Amino acid sequence: MTFGSPALRRAVLLANQRIPAAGLAQLTWGNVSGIDREAGLYVIKPSGVAYDDLTEDDLVPVDLATGKVLDGDLRPSVDSESHRAFYLAWPSIGGVTHTHSTNAVAFAQANLDVPVLGTTHADTFDGPVPVTRGLTPEECETDYELNTGRVIVERIGDDEAAAGMPAALVANHGPFTWGATPMKSVEHGIILEAVAEMALKTLALNPAATTPQHLQERHFKRKHGPGAYYGNPKK
Repeated sequence: MTFGSPALRRAVLLANQRIPAAGLAQLTWGNVSGIDREAGLYVIKPSGVAYDDLTEDDLVPVDLATGKVLDGDLRPSVDSESHRAFYLAWPSIGGVTHTHSTNAVAFAQANLDVPVLGTTHADTFDGPVPVTRGLTPEECETDYELNTGRVIVERIGDDEAAAGMPAALVANHGPFTWGATPMKSVEHGIILEAVAEMALKTLALNPAATTPQHLQERHFKRKHGPGAYYGNPKK
């Protein structure tokens, strides 16, 4: 029996392959998962497997309720429990991405939110991309990866909040992003890395740079919510 539909496995494979193509990770420093809520499982990249070698058959199916591997002899990404924490907390998401992209990691290591300094940021993120609190020694000692996910859920809030802020930085670690599909979660990772780089360069030129709140709101709302008018309907 194969766990995870062919369509889901294909979507997760393509999303994982997008990580190195977009320059979001060196070596194997990243992973994407996608969920089948009806089946109660998600499919995730195996631990330590190079993107060039990755196949649909290598992807690891994981039980959403227990975190146990359902099939195969490969271990899931070490970040699997973090992904599971998001799926349990936010019913609307369909994919999760974790990378160690350089500029987003710089903000995480500095323990700083990525500020909204322009409309490029506001088009996707409804406010500064937040950094979590640091994990306690106890949280690192036991259930570390699950607690990594939990501090993000703690920082973001409920499902509605996660829709408006599909990204967060784990303090001293790096970015996690999510979305309606595995590929959408990667796209949010690409955007996060781009706006983090823009923010670093902007702050280097003007440490006091800001963006008016009304401009931020206008750009976010024209792409998100009931009044959105960006783009065209799919045929």
